[in-house]
Amino acid sequence: METSAKNDFVEIKFSGFLEGKVFDSNIDEDLKKLNPEAKPAETIVVIGRGMVVPGLDKALENKEIGKEYEINVSSKEGFGPRHRELVKTIPLKVFTEQKINPRPGMVLALDNTIAKIIAVSGARVITDLNNPLAGRDLLYKFKIVRKITDEKEKCKCLFELTLKFIPEFEVKESIVVKGPKDLEVFVHAFKDKFKEIIGKEMTFELKEEKTEEQTKEADKEEKIKDKKE
Repeated sequence: METSAKNDFVEIKFSGFLEGKVFDSNIDEDLKKLNPEAKPAETIVVIGRGMVVPGLDKALENKEIGKEYEINVSSKEGFGPRHRELVKTIPLKVFTEQKINPRPGMVLALDNTIAKIIAVSGARVITDLNNPLAGRDLLYKFKIVRKITDEKEKCKCLFELTLKFIPEFEVKESIVVKGPKDLEVFVHAFKDKFKEIIGKEMTFELKEEKTEEQTKEADKEEKIKDKKE
């Protein structure tokens, strides 16, 4: 019986419910309740690394692969408590300068934070910056579809999660990242995390960018090689 453990890379299928209604999912039938046009995306997390809410993160440990589970997650272990200090009065001009006409009940992104408009009074807008799920108890249904054991796939997943893109790399004795000089800063910033999670050092190898002429010449040589073969 294969089970999961902390630091495992796993693909999960899950749905989150608030008072019986879906608020998040990557399961087709549940996702369509949120958006009929949405397509479920593959979700890969590293267990114990805070990539999902704490209650779900803990629940992913010591679970059978392929078995369905259902758990209740308290607000403390979910999106945290509500904070009164996050209910703020913001000048109306902050919204109008962005061509937004705030109305009570409106939910929008404000400085990369989800904001809900509580009331509009004259030139003042009372805005709640708490996460909409803060202070709420939740229910999750989930299944671990598979464990990822291939080192190259693990690296790809971790690059996506940290850098938001996958650079050119090779997995040898170490993880060798190849690219322009600018990329070296990111390698140094995340090498300790890669070492801790994957167990390999991450090194950088400078790769000079080809000029347009060099690229054309390389393409020409490749075509000649293909014809000969």
